[in-house]
Amino acid sequence: MTSHWSRRAACLGVLALALGAESVSHAAPPYPDRTIRLVVPFTAGGSSDVQARMLADRLGKLYKQAVVVDNKPGAGGHIGGKYVADAPADGYTLLLGSIGLHATYGVFKNLSYDPATELKVVTVLAEMPHVVVANPTLPAKDLQQLADLARKQPGTINFGSAGVGSSVHMIGEMFKLSADAPIVHVPYKGSTAALNDLLAGQIQLMFENPPTTLAHIRSGKLKALAVTGKARLAALPTVPTAIESGFSSFEATSWTTVAVSAKVPDAIADKLNADIRQIVSTPEFRQGLAEQGMTPVVSAREAASRFIADEKLRWDKIIQQGRIAAE
Repeated sequence: MTSHWSRRAACLGVLALALGAESVSHAAPPYPDRTIRLVVPFTAGGSSDVQARMLADRLGKLYKQAVVVDNKPGAGGHIGGKYVADAPADGYTLLLGSIGLHATYGVFKNLSYDPATELKVVTVLAEMPHVVVANPTLPAKDLQQLADLARKQPGTINFGSAGVGSSVHMIGEMFKLSADAPIVHVPYKGSTAALNDLLAGQIQLMFENPPTTLAHIRSGKLKALAVTGKARLAALPTVPTAIESGFSSFEATSWTTVAVSAKVPDAIADKLNADIRQIVSTPEFRQGLAEQGMTPVVSAREAASRFIADEKLRWDKIIQQGRIAAE
């Protein structure tokens, strides 16, 4: 009897080992084990692109895997947003998100996807004020003169943006409402194209991010009228804030996120959050952001979701007041 049960136990043990070996052989490899794609939903050269390439470099070194930046501009960023929303649920396609992707998409009445439910925010990465920049030929030296000129010559001052619903567009609309200044929005597929036309004098004004404007301001190719944050920029210490210029309700920053498809498991999103926070906590990364006029945020996922919900409510009010809609 003992011999019979011993043999049976031995057989069961062998079977258990075999099943265990099979389960290990079919277990998913540790994430990540191949190239990651970081989608930037705007053209190369803009502030989102700058941040993405900084992050891709450090993330690639941390993971010992290639992290490739892929620019997919158009539709105010939503071509890239939908691409990521539709990507496989494996965490290998990331999005460098923005206000336009998460908070101001109400300007689009017929989007082919729902950013609120089809994208999962990993973290809010960084934020920055914008700079009100003008072509030197525009006869306005400050924000008050700009508002006065716009009222005297309604519809003659054009401001460019990275697309309908982008932060560059919406901050311009905020100024238009708060200053009662009838300026005209001209959307582009990215800030780079708009900035080129601003430099060439085809448009007169932009409410642009610091990284793409600082060199042109310092060279005299553009003039800075104000910054939109609560405090002056260290990189532009002589340029007043909009609040200092007499526009108490004109205060805004833009921000960026890292997001994935909503189908991606929380475990992968949590790992990305922890790893990105580790990267952004390093002095060299924070210095790189500061040099571009950006402040690191790197929030936990829950805090990021609350922040974005609050921003959505704020910008929905601007959209409603300005009756802003994509054509």
